[in-house]
Amino acid sequence: MREVAPALLAWYDRHARSLPWRVPPGGGRADPYRVWLSEIMLQQTTVAAVRAYFLRFTALWPTVEALAAADDAQVMAEWAGLGYYARARNLLACARQVVAQGGFPQDRTALMTLPGIGPYTSAAIAAIAFDQPETVVDGNVERVVARLFAVETPLPAAKPELTRLAATLTPQTRPGDFAQAMMDLGATICTPRNPACALCPLNAMCAAFRAGIAPELPRRSPKPAKPQRIGTAWVALTPDLILLERRPPKGLLGGTLAFPSTGWDNSDSPAPLMAEWQMLEPVEHVFTHFALRLQVHLALLPAPANAARGSWLPRPEFASRDLPGLMRKVWARVLPEIEGG
Repeated sequence: MREVAPALLAWYDRHARSLPWRVPPGGGRADPYRVWLSEIMLQQTTVAAVRAYFLRFTALWPTVEALAAADDAQVMAEWAGLGYYARARNLLACARQVVAQGGFPQDRTALMTLPGIGPYTSAAIAAIAFDQPETVVDGNVERVVARLFAVETPLPAAKPELTRLAATLTPQTRPGDFAQAMMDLGATICTPRNPACALCPLNAMCAAFRAGIAPELPRRSPKPAKPQRIGTAWVALTPDLILLERRPPKGLLGGTLAFPSTGWDNSDSPAPLMAEWQMLEPVEHVFTHFALRLQVHLALLPAPANAARGSWLPRPEFASRDLPGLMRKVWARVLPEIEGG
């Protein structure tokens, strides 16, 4: 499959996606800070969702030094809505370690010693930012390789084989462009459903295309049903104040601003106030390992009470965009009650 890299790079030179963190083909060396930041944001998140966050982050913190000096709470607020909040905590830890050691290391092994950087991210940074011949394998690449070689072993069992096969394609020259070309091909042509095989620059080399089974690959083992958890959230407001708390730095939604809640995160904290609570419809939310049904309670108070947890924030200082996705759903549930009142 030596012809794969030249054909794909020629296609990439004409059809590369324009992304705010990317240097176009022939545009020079990428900024490792922007490559790293985008790769952390893109973990388990779509390009469409990340674009606005990336632009806002780089406007606020244009360099790794600026991010390392940022206030933790502000970074967590800007991250709100992207999910997987351990990424934001590791983002700050990594930025500070990079600054302390004088910059990003260029090889994959050294990159993996940094907080939040694993095998995939280290390979992506080494290839894209430093042009190291590393093999970068994400979901798009797995799909392209499964079809190129007609790998019928279902995922996730096929992952080691797909990684090995992908490594046979990685060129010594332009490995960063090749990695991004594989991602672009999977995102725009070799899509999960209805792949545009007639437009693919690799269709003459694709075993699955020749066999007529490209849309069926990669195969996947059935996913087990997610367990269900039940919890409670309390929203307390006065005409001027709202009760919020900062979640513990580690654990689910760690370090984020949130309404007091209990039960769903293995805690059994009491209700924050002795008050007449109005029970609203629950909200539904899906985490990586479980599904959640969160019962919402609302208290509209004439004046702040002595809460057992959380603190009162002036309502003009409250912005729902600072909340994680689950808590935004809670706020959306209570908003009609507040506006109706």
